[in-house]
Amino acid sequence: MTFLRWRTRAALRKNKSLRASIPYAQAQSFGLLFTVEDTQKHQEVKNLLRLLHQDGKRAEVLEFLPRKKENPEFMFDFFSPQDVSVWGDITSDKAIDFANKPFDYIFYLDEAPNPHLLYLLARSKAHCRVGRHMPACEPYFEMMIEHAGTIRGLLDNMLKYTRQLK
Repeated sequence: MTFLRWRTRAALRKNKSLRASIPYAQAQSFGLLFTVEDTQKHQEVKNLLRLLHQDGKRAEVLEFLPRKKENPEFMFDFFSPQDVSVWGDITSDKAIDFANKPFDYIFYLDEAPNPHLLYLLARSKAHCRVGRHMPACEPYFEMMIEHAGTIRGLLDNMLKYTRQLK
């Protein structure tokens, strides 16, 4: 994990991607990034995906599958700790491709920091990265949502505030 944290800090410094929020009506592509926890969270992510599709948005999902967790449906692309080398390199092509896509928005759907996903956020080419307010994670986001409730409430608020961008 030490090497992963080092690589993450280096990626934050080196990434010169243009960051700006664009109006929701103009946004076309969304990335959804989260850690597998339980079937409830999985269902909420599917619901968010459905809402984005109803709004005419393209969305891609990448999940991190921790050890000893089960993937409810294998519906989304994923990577796991086995895809991270001892030196902190992520070897998953799907994860690297996800980080390199210039999404209009990436929604980080976890309520706590995950070092593997923070590394992808640090490398991300997305224009606007949105996540739950976590003071230690401010460098990873352009927009943070203050929220202390359920995962559904967090996802609803992310979509609500993003839709309000004009």
